[in-house]
Formats: sequence, structure tokens, C-alpha cells
Amino acid sequence: MALACVLPPPTSISSTYSAVSVPLKSLHSCSTMEELKQCQAQLIKLGRSSDNDAMGRVIKFCALLKSGDLKHALKVFAMLPFPDVYVYNITLRGFLGANLCRNGILFYSRMLERFVVPNEFTFPPVIRACSIDNAVEEGKQVHGQVIKLGFGQDSFCQNNLIHMYVKFNSLDEARRVFDKLDVKDDVSWTTLISGYSELGCVDEVLHVLELMSVKRSAVWNALIAAYVQNNRFHKAFSAFDWMLKENVVMDNFVAASLLSACTGVGALERGDRIYEYIRSSGIQVDPKLATTIIDMYCKCGHLEKALEVFKGLPSKGISSWNCMIGGLGMHGQGKAAVELLKEMEQSAVQPDYVTFVNLLSACAHSGLVKEGKHYFRYMTEMYGISPRMEHYGCFVDLLGRAGLLEEARKVIHDMPMKADASVLGALLGACNIYGNVDMGDEIGREVIDLEPDNSGRYVLLANLYTKIGRYENVANIRKLMNDRGVKKEAGISTIEFQGIVSEFIAGGITHPQAEEIYCKMEEIFVRIRDVGYVPDTDEILFDISDEERDNLSHCHSEKLAIAFGLLKTKPGELIRVTKNLRVCKDCHEVSKLISKVYDREIIVRDRNRFHHFKGGLCSCKEYW
Repeated sequence: MALACVLPPPTSISSTYSAVSVPLKSLHSCSTMEELKQCQAQLIKLGRSSDNDAMGRVIKFCALLKSGDLKHALKVFAMLPFPDVYVYNITLRGFLGANLCRNGILFYSRMLERFVVPNEFTFPPVIRACSIDNAVEEGKQVHGQVIKLGFGQDSFCQNNLIHMYVKFNSLDEARRVFDKLDVKDDVSWTTLISGYSELGCVDEVLHVLELMSVKRSAVWNALIAAYVQNNRFHKAFSAFDWMLKENVVMDNFVAASLLSACTGVGALERGDRIYEYIRSSGIQVDPKLATTIIDMYCKCGHLEKALEVFKGLPSKGISSWNCMIGGLGMHGQGKAAVELLKEMEQSAVQPDYVTFVNLLSACAHSGLVKEGKHYFRYMTEMYGISPRMEHYGCFVDLLGRAGLLEEARKVIHDMPMKADASVLGALLGACNIYGNVDMGDEIGREVIDLEPDNSGRYVLLANLYTKIGRYENVANIRKLMNDRGVKKEAGISTIEFQGIVSEFIAGGITHPQAEEIYCKMEEIFVRIRDVGYVPDTDEILFDISDEERDNLSHCHSEKLAIAFGLLKTKPGELIRVTKNLRVCKDCHEVSKLISKVYDREIIVRDRNRFHHFKGGLCSCKEYW
């Protein structure tokens, strides 16, 4: 029902003000523009069309509420002969809320031209607009006006200035604003720390934190998140230990960051402890944290626990479904991923484009060509989701792994957009698997042109040449890398024991127990040779540097991590290893034989998927 404002005719000054108060009060209960316009009409009839207070309230409704209308607010503003700073501030916030930042900056200029003096409520939306619009010069001018008008210690203005300079990547300027603040609140500290972390200046984050006398949870989260974002996971754990010594209680933000750190290095034991802390302390498990927990268990190799957490959620958001489908795919359980999609649909949760990226990836890792082809069409026919680059990458990977190289190349040719390096890289990987040198040579050079700094592309093409003995081409690839200054990414493997994560590189000797580990490696090679091990050097010839080749034999990082696991764990205990690169064929074969000879279950997570080794077999069924 429309709101009606029935007013008696004014008979005196007091009765006039009383009459005006009725539509002004009614403005607070308006829920639609129709009701607002009725109240505005009453105010105009009462002669208040030029009143900044009355019309300012109308503008506030129009400009700031979702049900409002910024265009109408501007029309009302245009009728005011002398709009004051309150009306300008409200309208500025309207521009910001509508993401019309450039308009807001120009509107602020108009305000100055009319000699309306800004106040402390003017600057935050203007500074924010400059940040979003990347208006560097205007932002600096606004900063000057903040100082000139005496708001150099206003926390709202200064915190917004710190945020603005962070967005401009001007951390020195942000730090200068921060240092001049007499009173620094949590927002000041967190904004600066987040700025350093976003740009990878993690050491500066630590220096800033050391200046704080009282470090609250938000600041700890900023520090831990900084380490996680920059892949310094061990530092994140150290920061958390420091946080506990300061008697700061973990919240859901810190928990999510720490679980991401556990995911990064495969630290299942620590992840378990964090999850138990979450459960015992009553931290609210929101959809984001739930997804992070499931993701941690999936990527730390404990798929059963991930499913337990997933099934125990009182309500499942789409991110949780997507994460679980992706987790099943990483572990080579493509059929289970397909079944989970069907369960998702039965639960009336509509899949999105991420769902089908994860599902197609699951099909690719499990060799489900028929199912993959079906769902590639199904997502468009059923949900109107047009394939994106990621879908094409998974689909080409699916076909390529199945040996359907020509079909995969036709998919690339028929794509509505130009294929990027990830799509072509999937086909190059398939060419490497099946030894198709002609196609691999063509695709490989195109991929290298698209990603000249990605060492993995060079290595893959060189390995393809190595398999057929084209060592001159291998040498040319190496020379090309040297000329371009491209360094091969080092293989790093991690393993957790009693909450401590140990890190290994190929041929590394820095571990405190290096001598014992290499003695164990010698024992391993003796025992697996007895059951038929023959070294596979197809990929090793290019996969390590000359210096490494002289000293290592075949001691890649995952072999050293597994040897360490055999040393430290009891017979029959499961060994989990995480590697940052794809497992090579030789390491894959060695891992299978170790699982047989030592009667151990070994789980290795590489860049692409999980390998569950048991009894001399791998869950990937040689399909990776």
C-alpha cells in the first residue's frame, strides 16, 4: 500500500514545523520510490524544496539504499540553490555505491568550485573513489586538502589514504601516512600489513608487526595471510605459534589461512589439530571455512575425512560441492565425482561453471571419455553454461590422455576463442605421453611463444625430443632457455612427521639426517633391483641440471622424502608426500616398487593429481 501523507493547512510557524515533521518522519519508513516521491511532493507543497535538510534526506534515500534511484537523487540535488556539505557528502557516497567513481571525483571538484568546504565525512568516499578509479594525481591532491584542512589525524581519512596508496602500489607513501598517525587503530595496522602482503613484501609485514604493543586477531590474520599468499607456509606456522604465545584466540579468518598453509605443504597432522581446535572452540564454520577444511583434507591426501566433513555439513553451499567434486577428481575417483554431481542436482543446488571445470578434470584423470563428452555438452544444454577456456583445457586434456590427439586438435581448431597456453599445454602433454613428435613439435613451439618464461613448457618439449634421441633439439631448447634467462623450476617435496614438515630438493644435503637418508636410498635401490627395477632415464636427462646429474643418479626429491618416511615411521604406517611438480616416470615406478617391497601405502600428491601406491600398483593405473 502506498504511503499517504495527509497534512493540515499551516496556520502558524509552530504548526508549519509540526506539519513538516510528518513527511520527514515518514521518510524513514519508506520502502519504495513511489512512497518516497509522495513524501517529497508533500515537502515541496510545504515550501521545503530548497531546504538542504529536508531534500538531503530525500537524496539519502535515493542515493544510498538498494531500492533507491541515483538519477532521481541528482535531479533533487539540481533543484537546490545552495547545497551544503551534508548534501554533497550524501551524493558522493551515492556515486561510490553505484561504482561511478570518476563521476564522484568530478562531483567533488564541482563542490570545491562552489566554495563548499569539505568536512571529515567528505574525504573517505572521495579517497575511496580515487583508489578504485586509480586516479593517482587526484588522490594526491585530495591528500593535500586533507592536510590543509586539518584532518591529518582523523582516523577515517588517514586509513582511507593508507588504503589508497596501497592500491596505487605506493607503499612508501602509505607508510608515511601511517607513521604520522598519533593513534593507530586496528584498521590502520591491518591495512598497511595487507598492503605489504599483497605486493609480496613479507619481511616488511614482520617489521610493522613488531612495532605493535597489542596485536589483535585481525592483525595476526593479516600476517599469516601474507605468508600464505607468498607461499611461505613454514613462516605462517611460526607466526601462528607466536600468536598463541601472545594469548590471542584464533578466529575463523586465521583458521582459514592456516588451513591453506597446511594445504600448501601437505601438513595433515597440523591441519587435523586446527580442525579439532575449530570444533572444540565453537568457531563458526561459515561456507568459506567449510570449503577450506574440505580442500585441506582433499589436498593433504585424506579423502575419507574430507567426505566425512562434507557429509556432516548442516547446509552445503555450492563452493563445498565444487570442492568435493574437485577433490574426488584429484584422487582419480572420476565416477564418484559424477555421482556427486547427480546428488548435487537432486539437492536442488544448481551447478556453475566451476562445477563443470572440476567434473571434466575428474573425467580426464580417470579416463572417462564418454562421460566427459556428455557433460561437456550437458552443461550448455541443461544450464546454458558456455564453455570457457578452462573447460576447453580440461576437455582437450581428457581427449589427449586417451590418445585421441587428432580429435583434441580439432576441438582446439573449433574453439570460439584463441586457445591459450593451458589448452595447448594439455595437448603438448598428451603428445609427450604418446610420443607424437610432429604434433608435439608444432604445439610445443607455439606454447613456448605464448609463455616464454614458463620453464615447464621447455622441459616438456625437450623430454619429447629426448625420447626419440633428437639430442640436438634438446641442446637447442636448453640454449633457448639460457638465452632467455629461463630457469627450470626446482622440484621440491615435503613430508610431515610429528607436526614438523621436512623439505627436500633433488640431491639436497642440508637435512640434519641427510647421511641416514642417502644410506636408506642405497638400501632401497638394492631391494627394488631384486624385483626387476630398471632405471627410466627418458625424462631425467633433461629434468635435472648437469651438476645434479653428476651427483644424484636418480635421487629426485620425492624419493628422498619417501626414504625419510621409511626411516621415521613404523612398519605399516602410511607415508604422505607432496611435490610441487609432476612426478616423473622413474619416480613413479620406484614408488610402486617401494610400496610392494616394504609393504607400505604411499600417497604422493604432485602438481596434477594424487597417486596412491599400494602393493606395487598405483591408483592412477598409469593414467596421469
